[in-house]
Amino acid sequence: MHKNSYFDTENRHKSFELPGARPHYNPDRPGQVEHIFLDLALDLPSKTYCGTCHIHLNPIRDGVDGLTLDAVDLQIAAVEVDSVPQPFEYDGEQLQVRLTQITQTGVPIVLSIAYSVEQPQRGLYFISPTKDYPQKPIQVWTQGEDEDSRYWFPCFDYPGQLATSEIRVRVPKPLIAISNGVLVETQEDGDAKIYHWRQEQVHPTYLMTLAVGDFAELQDEWQGIPVTYYVEKGREADARRTMGKTPEMLEFFSQTFGYRYPYPKYAQVCVEDFIFGGMENTSTTLLTTRCLLDERAALDNRAAENLVAHELAHQWFGDLVVIKHWSHAWIKEGMATYSEVLWTENQLGAEEAAYYRLNEARNYLAEDSSRYRRPIVTHVYREAIELYDRHLYEKGACVYHMIRSELGDALFFKAIHTFVQDNAHQTVETVDLLRAIDKATGRNLQFLFDQYVFRGGHPDYKVAYSWDGDSHLAKVTVTQTQSKDGDKSSNSGLFDLKIAIGFGYSESEQAKTQIKPFTVRIHEREQAFYFPLEQKPNFISFDLGNSILKTVTLEYPVSELKAQLQHDPDPISRTYAAEALAKKGGLEAVKALSAALEQEPFWGVRVEVAKQLASVKLDQSVAGLTAGLQDSNPKVRRAVVDALAKLKTQDSYDALKPIAQQGDPSYYVEAAAISGLCGVAAVRADETLEAEVLDLMQSILQARSGWNETVRSGAISGLSKLKTSEAALNLILQYTAAGVPSALRLAAIRALGAISTGQTPVNLERILNRLDELSRESFFLTQVSVVNALGQMETRRAIGFLQALADQTPDGRVRRMAEEAVQRVQKAIGKDQAVKKVQDELDQLKKDNQELRSRLENLEAKSKNRPSTDDL
Repeated sequence: MHKNSYFDTENRHKSFELPGARPHYNPDRPGQVEHIFLDLALDLPSKTYCGTCHIHLNPIRDGVDGLTLDAVDLQIAAVEVDSVPQPFEYDGEQLQVRLTQITQTGVPIVLSIAYSVEQPQRGLYFISPTKDYPQKPIQVWTQGEDEDSRYWFPCFDYPGQLATSEIRVRVPKPLIAISNGVLVETQEDGDAKIYHWRQEQVHPTYLMTLAVGDFAELQDEWQGIPVTYYVEKGREADARRTMGKTPEMLEFFSQTFGYRYPYPKYAQVCVEDFIFGGMENTSTTLLTTRCLLDERAALDNRAAENLVAHELAHQWFGDLVVIKHWSHAWIKEGMATYSEVLWTENQLGAEEAAYYRLNEARNYLAEDSSRYRRPIVTHVYREAIELYDRHLYEKGACVYHMIRSELGDALFFKAIHTFVQDNAHQTVETVDLLRAIDKATGRNLQFLFDQYVFRGGHPDYKVAYSWDGDSHLAKVTVTQTQSKDGDKSSNSGLFDLKIAIGFGYSESEQAKTQIKPFTVRIHEREQAFYFPLEQKPNFISFDLGNSILKTVTLEYPVSELKAQLQHDPDPISRTYAAEALAKKGGLEAVKALSAALEQEPFWGVRVEVAKQLASVKLDQSVAGLTAGLQDSNPKVRRAVVDALAKLKTQDSYDALKPIAQQGDPSYYVEAAAISGLCGVAAVRADETLEAEVLDLMQSILQARSGWNETVRSGAISGLSKLKTSEAALNLILQYTAAGVPSALRLAAIRALGAISTGQTPVNLERILNRLDELSRESFFLTQVSVVNALGQMETRRAIGFLQALADQTPDGRVRRMAEEAVQRVQKAIGKDQAVKKVQDELDQLKKDNQELRSRLENLEAKSKNRPSTDDL
């Protein structure tokens, strides 16, 4: 029996399965679709199109007298089979065709459906200039995943059917049309041009695509295969900057996956208002224009390059090897996400890849703790798009890395080659990956899949260490804290894994650190391990290589943590040491972290050190952090800025102010300083400071437009922290108006939720009314931003707006977000006001305590340096 309650009482996590979730299976197949041919004519001014969909079907059994196709909001004019009209029924969602001649096995038929569509809301999107956005280009593009192809042509819309495809489309000059496969021919037809594309390799319907626009076309090539970038004219340099490594990536992934890139071309088309970051349509990826980097953005933005790598990796995992059912989508999304790690390793080295992977794990862990916990593979959901979450992408990537660590590089890549080669141009399920691993390596990894793929969760380890100098024994105690104390049942959440523990020795700064490894089996709630060592280690490294997806709390002495932070070769272990040091607190921790911020060679660990310095909450942390503002790496400077903003002292305000006023080479650093400055001013409760930052925010909003509105969005974020300011609210509302650049407008919409919690009832009403107006807009990203804003509010009225949006939206992602936001609002308003008052008082006590602790640490430091009376 499936649990449909929002809370899973057994594991105390919110349930992934919301009311209405049910098991989903692929439908029975009346036959094998061999080929799909769309012959279309677009009418861009009226946002309509018409044409015929021809489906070549090879029956696999006799006696089928009807066909059921997915077709949503289409106008069906006629249905024929082999040019013979067929009776049909259509309810707006499914097309039922009654065959006048029942099927015979092995006797192919051609089903032809004449249809038209007026102003489609999904599947195919018309983009054009409007009164508010007159500079918007004229474009048409499609988006099929998960099950949206049915909104733009009738089909058997699930990934289990693979067919070749063909699209012939008539578009007005001078627009060009791009689709899957090769361009067969183009024809002139008066003021129009006809483009005819053909995809010779089989693929599912959700990967069929069409993109139309007045694009600039940039050509590259890889081993004779055309590599093309399509962007709006005037953005050619941004295209090269963003996608220029594609030929190098084609070589890398062909080698990595053991299979030469399988299609006759690779095109990337950057389209306006795209609802995802990218979509890996076979041989023709669509990307959002938001990924195009200008020269300054390229300074510290690797997300665009990783997006390009992710979508390209899908040409193997997803397009060449196709999932049979959505429940197994982790096979493709997990590998595409892990391919970002592999590409980072190839370009920048092992430390960069390890740190990238750590942040992928953190993204999953955040979802697991705040949203829900679920098995990666599950066929119980409401809509397949609900599966596209952090479990599918980031946890899936971490599982691939665990497989790699378990097998070793040579066997891992041998298994990947086997999996791709054995299943090319076919559909797969998770069991096929297990079979490929077994075939290539002889290893049975069912134990790993059972724990990480077919059930939810991960281990939470607490690791304690002590040294017995008399017996030369190191004692390491490991507790799985995700398991409830005293629970001996089989489903108590324990993990059974072999984990390497290393003892580190570092004789000097120059000498290479030596690690003595041991492997232990951790399978009980609490286990103590004793290790005979010749001498006391300088530090202890739990899970050498950090391949296990987990959380870990280190309970080591300060000296061992300091040594680990300084000498452990693994950047993830150094990060864990920084976290544990910060939890120890005190001036010694601040000194160690401050030293690491200056001396640590890897920027990623310096970022983590900056975060931890802020968490110590001592005034002395400000001095350590301020030095980091001069760091050559902009990502470190951004982390330092964020950390200073969290400390919320006058000193941190003074450090942030010049960056906010004068800027930084990095958009992100500048935006963080602007936003953080407002946060500090809000806490300081100083009217002069508040007036000062309001003036600054207004000038920034008027003058600092730039790439993707990153800097001005920082100002909007800052304004939202001035929660009691009506002037700040007025500015935010101003930027929610139509005509404001989209990225800035979306930031302003989200900010309405953040600022709402401190506003007067009258202003709260203004916010709700504005969000109500905005919720009626159909653009996906606008709806997401409205849900985000409403989900931050603490009023019952927000629940009504969210429920209305959930009921009205046609998009399953927005519906789920809205329903989860309802739960957050209910939780927020369920807090008793007395509790909130106590919390306010506690916050003030923490602030006072920080000042007292800082003074005490100073006094203790001075007393240690003062001569004792015995010496006088």
